Formats: sequence, structure tokens, C-alpha cells
Amino acid sequence: MKTKLFIAVLMLLPYSLISQTIEGSWYGLLKAEKFELKIVFNISKTDTLYTVTMDSPDQGVKGIPVSKTEFSNSIVKLFVSSAMVEYSGVFMGDKIIGTFKQGQATIPLNLSKRPFEGPKRPQEPRPPFLYSTEEIVFNNSKAGIELAGTLTLPKEGKPKTVVILISGSGPQNRDEEIMNHKPFLLWADYLTKRGIGVLRFDDRGIGKSKGSFALATSFDFSEDVNFAVEYLKGRSDLAGVKIGLMGHSEGGIIAPFVASERSDISFLVLLAAPGVKGSEIIVSQQGLIGKASGVPDSEIDKYSIITRNLYSIIDKERNNPGLKKLLSDFIKSNAGEDVTENQINQQVNAITTPWMLTFLNYDPADALTRIKIPVIAINGTKDLQVPYEVNLNALEKSLLVAHGGNTDSLKKHVTIKSIEGVNHLFQRAETGLPAEYSKIEETISPEVLELISGWILEKGIAY
Repeated sequence: MKTKLFIAVLMLLPYSLISQTIEGSWYGLLKAEKFELKIVFNISKTDTLYTVTMDSPDQGVKGIPVSKTEFSNSIVKLFVSSAMVEYSGVFMGDKIIGTFKQGQATIPLNLSKRPFEGPKRPQEPRPPFLYSTEEIVFNNSKAGIELAGTLTLPKEGKPKTVVILISGSGPQNRDEEIMNHKPFLLWADYLTKRGIGVLRFDDRGIGKSKGSFALATSFDFSEDVNFAVEYLKGRSDLAGVKIGLMGHSEGGIIAPFVASERSDISFLVLLAAPGVKGSEIIVSQQGLIGKASGVPDSEIDKYSIITRNLYSIIDKERNNPGLKKLLSDFIKSNAGEDVTENQINQQVNAITTPWMLTFLNYDPADALTRIKIPVIAINGTKDLQVPYEVNLNALEKSLLVAHGGNTDSLKKHVTIKSIEGVNHLFQRAETGLPAEYSKIEETISPEVLELISGWILEKGIAY
């Protein structure tokens, strides 16, 4: 489940007619007690107007428009009003000394023209590859869209099995690229070298895939996976090869849903998969990230109550045509004085998208209680986005129902394991905070790579 610190808005300003120039890209490191975040301001000029955008490289966000810019007498001011962001600094030729404000927080932020060093990603696979790599397309004929991806297969003979990778929430390409990491590229490389074929594809509307991502729900993404299965089954070179599904985060909801509706899926790999409703996930996530960020317990408790009450309205009134008005009134009555009407509207729109309404209310147990094929479900103990204890326990409870309450059958076919010290991306981590993801050189813990590949070869395809 991917986070966004800033909200994009619009730009432009009048230019002060002075000889100084602030054009170019300015780089700075935002340092708070619990996190560091790279910030880039890109400033260009057309005639008498400046166009300014902001990047947050650690979050994979580029081109955020700055709503207002002022530059006069060596003082630079940049505003992103809808996100309550303001940067003020003193231009000194080769640097800008200033402060970054967001809401009530004020943090020193000095900028320079020196670009950041590229992130080190020692695990990222590089060609030439020791296996076959094929660019493929397949059709979701029900939705009328074409999806594009990559199929990797051993060079000699049929693969021992083929796994379809299913990405987490948010717009994801076939590599599930996030924070300058490419987890699915690494999974494909690691598994294919061990004789396991891998199909990974761009989400609809992303990369080379067609369709609309913004209008899609988890059920739509499930439909795309169904047609990925049909594509593999239609290849003569893969006739008789078992197919497994491997889902990360939201993909861990989609994989069981698809498998529960089909009889031709051989196994499931669930990586940080939700076992409870999305509304419970978000409340838990909010508390854990807040605590790890140093937010007082009293504030966490306060916002947890507000969030639960907000989601209760959505649960009870989701078919009410006046839902947005109810949510707007609720947020307005609980928001601080600094929150504008525009910000309230943006928040209401964000929590009433088709995807969010589905995620908040869907119970993964609906599908999990019908899964009888082999399953491995793992979670990191430092996962702050899909907390491991509540979700692994819920997964186990649902899968036990699928096995008729027979604990011996469950133990034979299901592996549920917490991985000590790894985060939501399965990196070995210090805090587990999302802001840490990009700073960790490791993409996936070797322990996790070996565990999953070994399980697939030993138990996944033995059913």
C-alpha cells in the first residue's frame, strides 16, 4: 500500500524584474526526528512567468505543481496551498537557505544545485539474463482492454510452474516499482533462475496496458488476473504446467479471490496480504505509523476514533446519494481551523472513489474460507502498513474454516509465518516507516526470497 505526502495543485507567478536568477533544479534533504525526505524544486521561466514544480523522489512523485511563487530581494517563497506547504528561503547564488512548513510543522530545508546521488540497488537484475524474457500482451475481453507484461521462462524445457505476480495498491507497473526499487523484477529474476516461470504485467491504464486505472476496483484487477491465467493456459508451450498466484499487499486480496472462483490454480503466495477489512487495516496503519513517527498516544487515540467514526458512516451510508455531504459535514466538524473547504472536498473525493469504497468494505475472509489449495502467507514484524499479527491471525482463522476446522489438514497445506525485522516491502528495516523504503539499499531480504522459492518447489506444486 503505497503513501503520498503532498497533494498536487497548480502553479505560476509574476517574475520580479531583477538580475538574479533562480532557474534550474534545487535539491534539499528534509530532516525530521523520525525520517528524511528528498525534495526537489524545478524552476523554469517563460517570458515573464516562472513555472515551478516539486518532486519527492523518495515517494516516487514527480512534477507536483507549485501554486504560487514569489521571488524578490533575494527572498524565495514557494506555496502548495492545498497541501498547506510553504517554502521560504534566502537565495545566495549557489544555494538557498530556508525552511519548509507543512501544517503546524516547520523544518529547516537548505537547497543547492548539486543533484542527489543515485540510489544503490545491488540486487536489481541487469541483462544479459540467463533465461528467456518475452514481452507479451493479452486481452481482457470482458472489459475490452489490452494488458501488457513480461513472461520469463527457463531457456531449456518447460518451467516447473508459472507464477503470476499481482501488485499492491496504487498505480503499479510490471516491476511494482516503488521508491526506486523494483521488487517484481527481482522476484521474476530470482524465481526464473530456479526453474519457475513468472508472468508480471502493468496495471490497467499504467505502462503499456490499456484501460482506466482510476475507475477500477480490486474486482476489476481480479478480472485482469483471470485473463492472465487464460493467456498462460492458451500457450501450447505451457500445456500442463501448473499455475500459481503470488500477491503482494492488495494483490494478496486479489489472489485468493481469483483462486476461490477457479479450479485451475495450484497454489497461492500471499505477501503482506490483508486478512481483515480495509477499514481495519487503515486504522491499524494510522496508529503504527503515528507511533513510529513519535506522535503522542493521546493524539493517535483521538484520530483513531475519528477515523473509525468516518468509516462507520461510509459502511452504513455507502448507497446513500448524499454520502459525500455526510462525510463533508463530519470532516468539517472534526477538522482544525486551518483546513479549507477545498481540502475537505479533496479528502471526501479521495475516500469515495470506487476503489476505496471497495477496499474499505471488502472482507478477505469471503474468499479465504473457500481456499483449499496450498498457501504460504508471510508478513514482516516491522510492517506498519499491513500489521502482521492481526492479519496473519485472521488469514489463519479463515483458512482453517476452508479446511473444515481440521488443524492437521491446515498444517499440511498452509504455511503462515512472520519474518523478523522486515517491513512491508520485505526489506530488513530499522523502523518500518514508509519513508525508510528508499533509503534501504536492499530490495528484498534474501531470507524471504529463499523461503518463497523453496516453498513453491517443495509444497506449492506438490498438491
